[in-house]
Parts: sequence; structure tokens; C-alpha cells
Amino acid sequence: MSEQEGEQSDRKKYEFQKVIEDLRDYEGSGTQLVTIYIPPDKQISDVVAHVTQEHSEASNIKSKQTRTNVQDALTSIKDRLRYFDTYPPDNGVVLFSGAIDTGGGQTDMVTKVLENPPEPVQSFRYHCDSAFLTEPLEHMLADKGLYGLIVLDRREANVGWLKGKRIEPVKSASSLVPGKQRKGGQSAQRFARLRLEAIDNFYQEVAEMANDLFVPERGDLDGVLVGGPSPTKDEFLDGDYLHHEIQQQVLGKFDVAYTDESGLYDLVDSAEDALADAEVMKDKKEMEEFFEQLHDGNKATYGFEPTRQNLMMGSVDRLLLSEDLRKDVVVYECGDKEEYEFIDQRANTPDHTCEDGAEAEMQKREDAIEFLMNIAEQRGTETKFISTDFEKGEQLKSAFGGVAGILRYSTGV
Repeated sequence: MSEQEGEQSDRKKYEFQKVIEDLRDYEGSGTQLVTIYIPPDKQISDVVAHVTQEHSEASNIKSKQTRTNVQDALTSIKDRLRYFDTYPPDNGVVLFSGAIDTGGGQTDMVTKVLENPPEPVQSFRYHCDSAFLTEPLEHMLADKGLYGLIVLDRREANVGWLKGKRIEPVKSASSLVPGKQRKGGQSAQRFARLRLEAIDNFYQEVAEMANDLFVPERGDLDGVLVGGPSPTKDEFLDGDYLHHEIQQQVLGKFDVAYTDESGLYDLVDSAEDALADAEVMKDKKEMEEFFEQLHDGNKATYGFEPTRQNLMMGSVDRLLLSEDLRKDVVVYECGDKEEYEFIDQRANTPDHTCEDGAEAEMQKREDAIEFLMNIAEQRGTETKFISTDFEKGEQLKSAFGGVAGILRYSTGV
């Protein structure tokens, strides 16, 4: 995928995510919110026939209000289906329609059409409930990449997942391996044999724990990482304790000091090269470069207004936006120039006084990410969405307002 295609994909994912967040908040009185998933090989005429049948059957709904709302939703969907040819777009289409509660016994009809989701719609689904069915779409938007994680020494072990950018500890075990000092009365040979048996038993327990977790997912597994001190991890891997299919997916073994849950995080850090393509490492590298420039260089910008000014100058190489940024930009006309407010999406539009004291005239209010991405696209700037699932990613959101950039050259802004 080219950089341009990647950015278009990121923008589309963000736009879909925004719609999904809105849809999740909607509720209907009774089962009156309709969701339809249409796969790319389903003829539109068949879907229209299905919707027509559902419309007819909805006349049997006892509640007049629910009956009216369901039939109105189906009519709205039928109207939208007319815009498609024989088949839907390449990845299919998802339609949502229904009367949502707006408070005080009032409702508002909402219809959303999402064409070409990130992955093909797998099967036709008609769903009518008090909430829209968004889970299949959310699954498509979930971070990709699945890695099995194992950290162990002779005392304890932890196994878990790296799912996209998220580390999930799952299982742990403690060993009964005795220390190297033998108890009185035991021969050195017998003690050594018992200790080796205990180590072998523990390695078998760890392998069983990992196999139980990883084998069912082996078709989706992108690799397995094993960490711990030497020689423990070497003994474990060389002893072929893991299921043969899992053993073949081991990407590498890494020196890790801790083998509790924190060791899983250390393992991901230590395996940076092996995970070069994993999203979490890409995000970490962007933020590490940003902090290097912030502290020791002069090619970092942060905060909405300085970043916007740098974007307008064409000096931003990469625009860094927090995935959890939920802000709006309000644009005001102040004489012959524009001024801006960067506000929470749930906040009311504020009054604005121009820098020269004149009264401001509001021009528009739009999503901050779309506002900044539009400028970035015009100036040839790459946009990177940064997860909050690691410390520096969280800092981007909390300490820098969710907006930053790595510059092509220093501007002093």
C-alpha cells in the first residue's frame, strides 16, 4: 500500500469510527432501529425484496408508534438502495435507519449509509432492535496484528497477547523448582535429578498454558515472542515443549529481566526489530522522534494553533493526531483574517473576541481531525494516528492536546 493509499485508509477508518461512535449512543423505544449488512455478491434487487417483505410484516406490530417508526425506517432504507446498481460496492454496504430518542418523548429519524467498509461484509444480515448493530463494523476497524507473548524463568511465567497496539496479560504460573542449595541429607546427584524434573515439569506447564491460548488462534497468529533470562528461554525453546505449529511461529527469543506481567511489556519493547511492522512499534517510534526533537532538536510542534500555523506554512513532515482526539474547530472571521477556537465536541459554540477587540463572526464549526487532515493533504503532509495504549501516546493526548507534528525544518512557531 502506498503512503497516499494508507492515508486515505486512515481517513476512511476515522470517518467510519466517528459514525460508529454516534450510532452506539443512539437508542430507540422498542425494536425500531434497523441495521442491514449487504455483502458485495448480494443483488440489490434481492435486498429491496427483503425490505419490502419486512415492511409488510411490520404492519402486524401492535404498538402504533413502533409500527410507524419501523416502516418509516424501512422506507428510508429502500429509498437509499435505489442509488446502487445491480450489486453494492466492492466491500459491500451497511445501512442504519430508525427513530432515535432525543428526550422528552421526542424522536428524530436518522439514516446512515456506510459504503465500502474496511473489509468485505461477509454475510447478509437484517437486524431490528432498540440499538443499531455496530459490532461487525467495530471488528473490521479493530487494530490488526496478533502476537503470542511468553515470558518465563524458573520461578514464574506469564503468557498473553499483543493485539494490534494492546498488550493483554492472560495467564500466569509459579514453579515449585527448588533453589540450587540442596536440603540436608539429600545426595547431590539425587537433588540435581529432582531439580531437573521440577524444571521440566514447569516448562511443560508453561507450554500447556501457551498452547491452550495460542493453538486455537494459530490461523490468525502473526508470530510468537519468547522472553526471559538465559538459559531459561533457550532451554524452553530448545526442549520443543511448545506445540509444533506454535514453535514454528516463534519470531525470536529476547532477554527480559522480569517475568511477571510487566515482563510482557518489556518483551514487546525488546522485540522492537521483530515487531517493526506492528502498529504499536510504529506509534512508539513516531513519539520517540517527536520527544527527541522536542528536547534536543528544533523540529517539533504541538498544540492546535502552533501546529495549524506550521501546517499552513507547509513545514510539517508528519502530523501526529491522538486516536482519542474528540475536538471541534470553530472558525471565526475577524476582519480580513480568520481566528480559531479548539473546543470539546460536546461543548457549546463559544463567543469569540477578535485579537483586535472587534466582534467575531462565526464561519463554521467542524471536526478537528478532518480540519487538520484537510490542510495536511493540501500541503503534502503525512498524517499519523497515535494510540493512547502506551505512555507517550497517552501524553500526546493529555499533555499536548492530542495534536503535534514533526517538522521538515525549524520555523520558530
